[in-house]
This record gives sequence, structure tokens and C-alpha cells, in this order.
Amino acid sequence: MGSMTHLFGGIEGGGTKFICAVGTSPEDIRRQTRISTTTPEETLGAAIAFFQDAERDLGRLSALGVACFGPLDPNPASPTFGFILPTTKPGWSNVDVVGILRSAYDLPIGFDTDVNGAALGELTWGAAQGLDTFIYLTIGTGIGGGLMANGKLVHGLLHPEMGHIRIPHDKERDPYEGWCPFHKDCFEGLASGPALEARWGQKAETLPPNHPAWELEAHYIALALANYMVTLSPQRIILGGGVGGRADLLPRVRRNVQELLNGYVQSPAITEKIEEYLVPPGLGNRAGTLGAIALAQAVYKNK
Repeated sequence: MGSMTHLFGGIEGGGTKFICAVGTSPEDIRRQTRISTTTPEETLGAAIAFFQDAERDLGRLSALGVACFGPLDPNPASPTFGFILPTTKPGWSNVDVVGILRSAYDLPIGFDTDVNGAALGELTWGAAQGLDTFIYLTIGTGIGGGLMANGKLVHGLLHPEMGHIRIPHDKERDPYEGWCPFHKDCFEGLASGPALEARWGQKAETLPPNHPAWELEAHYIALALANYMVTLSPQRIILGGGVGGRADLLPRVRRNVQELLNGYVQSPAITEKIEEYLVPPGLGNRAGTLGAIALAQAVYKNK
């Protein structure tokens, strides 16, 4: 490794797995591992061990980026910066993720939501290159959205929680009461992977393409997207995750969005070229991991 090359560590922290990587770009990932999300001590301990081994073999890291499930506190000026706030993931509420990592590493550490991280990855190397206002939405175990507006990731009070917007729920068409422990039938409560499994009695990935689940799912996703579109006016929406990333779902969602908007958003991007507007991640399922590397690069550049 040349002396001019800065090496970065990234952690994509999910409710099911933590993916840790060392590298500089999509073409230059030197090492990567997957760690099951168990207890914070065990999971973060394994991540620390991975980076220590990587530093021994590959050289010193310049910074670490953590793109993590939330809710969390991404504000460096806050006393709870780096913490996961009360969350649906058992055992992970009020965990000081950055503090635990900092106890092992004296490095700049970037910390943001998994979806803001993925949005930054898509801006840097993927489907959002050249844009300044866009949404990255993931639909899987949970639902979350990362928003970049006018060239900056949006945090505001804490950070956007796009999975918890309220959408119309026709209880005759869909009597399922909803999965979210906080709100029951918010967007995540109706359309996440666990909601699909609870409603239909089998895991979302085992439901065939012609199953009635997918027309209902496309309807719920389109309701949410229409709300985001009229509120935030994104230049593009990137839809990923284990459920959202299904190739057979996207055309249904696009059609539903056009029907719901009914010509109101007067842009050729919606009326004529929606297949270029509502797109899968350019980085595929690597958006979160590469986004964590991009967070590390950003915090290093701004230190």
C-alpha cells in the first residue's frame, strides 16, 4: 500500500447482521466480514477484532464510518452522539456504539443512519451521482429512508423516520392490524418484511411473484412514495432492501405511483420516464457497506 493511500473502515450495522469492510471504493474492498447481530458487547467486540486484524495486515485506518440501524443520535454536539436511542431491536436501546468503538480506536468516526449512509454511497458511486436532492429508501426487516436535500444529508431534530409515516389503511381490503410495536399500522407496520410474514404466514422471499401480497405491497409503497414526492420533491427515489429491491415489485410500484399522483406532479420524470426516476440502488445490496466507507471518508476530510 502506497504511503499516499488512505484506508477506511466501514460498518453497516443492521438488525440481523453487521457487515464490516476495509477499503477505499467499490473496486477496492480489501477485506470484509459478516457478523450476526446478537448482543452489543458480542457484535461490536467482533467488529473491533476484525478491524484490529485488518490494521495488522493492511496498515493503519484513517477513519471509521458507521451506518447503523436506529433511531440514533447523529449530532456530534449532543451528549448522546453515537448512541442508538430506544429501538425495536431488543438489547440495543441506549447503546453507545461510537463510545465502544472509540475505546478501541483513536480515530475520526462518522456515525449516521444506515439509510443516510447508503444514500451517501449512492451519491458517491451509485444511482444518485450528480443529484443534490434524493431519497434512498430500504424495505426489509424495517423500513427507513435517507434524504439528501440541496447536497446535504438531512438530520434536523434527529433524522428522518420515513418508515413511520401514517398511510391510509383500508381495513376491509387488509384487516391486518400492523406489526410496529410503536404505531401498529404505520408504513413499516404494514409493509416491512415481518409485516408480510405475519399477514401471510410465510417469509416475504418465499411468496411467489403472482401472490396477492405484492399488489398490496406495491400499493402501500406507492402511497408512501407519493407523500415523499409532494413533500420533498426528490430528483430521484432509490428503492432497496430485501423486499423493496425485488425486481418484479418495482414496475407495480411505478404504476401505482403514477395512478396516485394522477398527473399532479408535472414533470416528464414522473409522467414519461418513471423507470429512470424510481430505480434500484446502483450499488445493489452493497449500498450500506460502501456508504459506511463514504461516511469514513467524509469525516476524515472534515476533521
